[in-house]
Amino acid sequence: MPVPEALIRICEEITMQRSSLPLSGITVVDFGQYIAGPAVAMILGDLGASVVHIDPPAGPLWDSPANATLNRNKLSLCVDLKTPQGVAQARELVEQADIVVENFRPGVMARLGLDFAALHEGHPELITVSIPGFASNDELRRDWRAFESVIAATSGVFTDMGLNRVLMGVNPCFSPLPLASAYGTMLAASAAVLALQARETTGIGDQIEVPLASAVMEGLSYNSIKIEDYPLRYQTQREREIERRRKEGLPMSVSYEALQDFLDPFYRSYMCKDGRMFYVVCPSHRHHAKRCLQTLGLYDELIAEGLAEEPDTYLPAAEWSSDVSLGVYPLPKHWADKIADRMKDVFLTRTAKEWERIFGKGQFPGAPQRWLQEWISDDHAETAGLMVEVDDPVYGRMIQPGPMAWLQESGEAMLTPAPRKTVSFEEALDSLSAQRTRRLPRASAQTEQKGWLEGVRVLDLCNVIAGPHSVAYLARFGAEVIKLDPATPLYDCWNTVIFGMTHMRGKRSVLANIASPEGRALFEELVRSVDVIVWNATDRQVKSMGLDSKGLEALNPNAIFCQLDCFGGVRRGPRTEYLGYDDLVQAATGIMLRFGGAMETPEEHAHVGTIDVMCGFGAALGIGAALFQKRRTGRIGRPRTSLSALSGLAQIPFCYDFIGRGPFDEPTGRAAMGTNALNHLYKAADRWMVLGASEADLPRFLIVEGLEGLATLAPEERDAFLTKAFGKEDAATWIGRLRAADIGAAICSSIEAIRASNCRPADGSAGTDRGSFAFSRYADHPSGHTVTLLDPLAVRPRSGKVRHLPSAEKYGSSTRQVLKSLGYGDAAIDQLKATSVVSDSWSREYLPS
Repeated sequence: MPVPEALIRICEEITMQRSSLPLSGITVVDFGQYIAGPAVAMILGDLGASVVHIDPPAGPLWDSPANATLNRNKLSLCVDLKTPQGVAQARELVEQADIVVENFRPGVMARLGLDFAALHEGHPELITVSIPGFASNDELRRDWRAFESVIAATSGVFTDMGLNRVLMGVNPCFSPLPLASAYGTMLAASAAVLALQARETTGIGDQIEVPLASAVMEGLSYNSIKIEDYPLRYQTQREREIERRRKEGLPMSVSYEALQDFLDPFYRSYMCKDGRMFYVVCPSHRHHAKRCLQTLGLYDELIAEGLAEEPDTYLPAAEWSSDVSLGVYPLPKHWADKIADRMKDVFLTRTAKEWERIFGKGQFPGAPQRWLQEWISDDHAETAGLMVEVDDPVYGRMIQPGPMAWLQESGEAMLTPAPRKTVSFEEALDSLSAQRTRRLPRASAQTEQKGWLEGVRVLDLCNVIAGPHSVAYLARFGAEVIKLDPATPLYDCWNTVIFGMTHMRGKRSVLANIASPEGRALFEELVRSVDVIVWNATDRQVKSMGLDSKGLEALNPNAIFCQLDCFGGVRRGPRTEYLGYDDLVQAATGIMLRFGGAMETPEEHAHVGTIDVMCGFGAALGIGAALFQKRRTGRIGRPRTSLSALSGLAQIPFCYDFIGRGPFDEPTGRAAMGTNALNHLYKAADRWMVLGASEADLPRFLIVEGLEGLATLAPEERDAFLTKAFGKEDAATWIGRLRAADIGAAICSSIEAIRASNCRPADGSAGTDRGSFAFSRYADHPSGHTVTLLDPLAVRPRSGKVRHLPSAEKYGSSTRQVLKSLGYGDAAIDQLKATSVVSDSWSREYLPS
């Protein structure tokens, strides 16, 4: 039967659209299994690369409908790497590749005959990306069977699930989110593209390693900051209650209902008229809490009762005129209780949907709690391209997460991904060889290591976590960064100074009032002086600043502008302009209900920056793609990403739908201890441990003393059997037996313990040579406190240089220096300071007491 002409035209149009994508013409060979490796190649394919995915002869090692998402835009074939013919075929494919991805244990590829170091000698332009569970230089852990749960337990994920779980005595507790794989994916994908754009100049590729354990620690970096002599004003009610109970020897047995009394009124859920919870996130912004109370009709009465708005919250708290200030987190308990009680009553007067529109149009953050199933079919998710439809050959029409990052000009082509397709070896080879037409610069011998972004100048306009973190990530690869903030801060110092200890490293800080004519002139000078501008803002905010496409074209037509926001997608949707933060996206996309277990008991997924940091890496990915496109074609792109887009990656094992899909009954709630009996938390005689195994591992248990009978049991009998068996002996004994049989298992560690055992005095190194975990202790931190921070250790290139970033300077410290570099004289700068156009500080103290 002849193919209809209309269908031919549609296929040709899709092909033309994909040719406009930034990675069009780039070839990728994907040896990945499970999540991280395939997800990296999926993202590269979404951005236009031609990808060949290789499975073992029996098919994927992970049998999940999620493979349909992970292998879209790919040609797939089975190759037996344990045979000479299979290795020869793999080598032929690799010879046609720009990028090769794998996520086996260190050394596996070399043992199979595909040694990346040797491949680089013959093909110096090749970029290889290895994503092992633990670092190749981690002598203790490198050979462990590193399933997601094993990495999570070892990295403190299950033991540091937040203050709520500590107070409720639920510790450790299981998280079904594949955080290590999600963070590792974004780090590895961004690293590959940053190396790719550097190759356009040098002609040299790179050999990159991204250990998942190191990646998850980077994702949790805002949870591992340690500040000695931490001022009391920053301690939340929950932190104080935990400390009180520990001092008095009281049990951690707070009920969920009682726990609500320890929450900030602007950082919690409220029941609405329709029985749906609504999550409010307005704690730290100068205007958001006020707008919220005004809209609820509570502002005037609370002000009359003494609620204050301190004009300068960066003063020491002892110098405030009151014990409270609206817009500062956390609020004192008596005010928190009073405000929350009244907000509860008001929220019951409308439905959650009504409140969503009121908050969104009013420009302050809030969102209904939704289940993932609701989000997948949400009108905004569909309209904005945050969910896309794919005609999969196995499951039919599927809804899958949309692109994680895109260029505004070509993003439309990413909304119609091709379904996975099985091909022969010859077809796969032809597909790759057809793309290999470009010439690279002749590789020259490098006398010294250089970062991938040496010479790239970046203007950082961002706030909170996602945006600033993306630029700090660029700085480790050599980018020169100027951080511009308002002369008068919009956020409280909990949000700026404490978070900034991580994301302000390696940046020069400038404070300016760009709403004034003189400040606007300075802003435009800065825009003209840089290569990349990054801002987490909505379209409305971007246009008002004159940084939309037309405005930026007039100021700096060669600059790349990267935009991050909360609900943005390739297309505009009903909630594109709504403001929001990490926690708000958790509520809107089902993460909080999954974690809490029911509409009446939502909980934020414990870690500060769960989605934020992932989104920051997504922005860096977009910037890398835009730089590559600019170097290759001269076209200037506008990279974008959003918190909502990254929520799909965080939930990739269950973020899909199709006719005939089973119930959305994946692990939820506080009682969840694993995905099944073989991937589960268990209490040994002395402490908690995790078993990370699969059905394919059952024969291995036959040689594990005390577990020989497991393989003969029905699946529903395994949990009770293992619970009883593990309780008879200590965890170390069990871990030793299981690892001897090459079964995944680990003791549940904590972030505090990991930090303590992997910390050294800051020595100017990036920590990439110290195994999977590394922290630096800064006794001379400019804050005046001793501060311990995670090293920038997850991305480990062999050729590119990773810089150890200097400590975050006090906000405003580089104002004068930067202005002088733009041609301002001392007298002119003094005049700008005198008229409050610029400032060199927000406060007397670095961290206000």
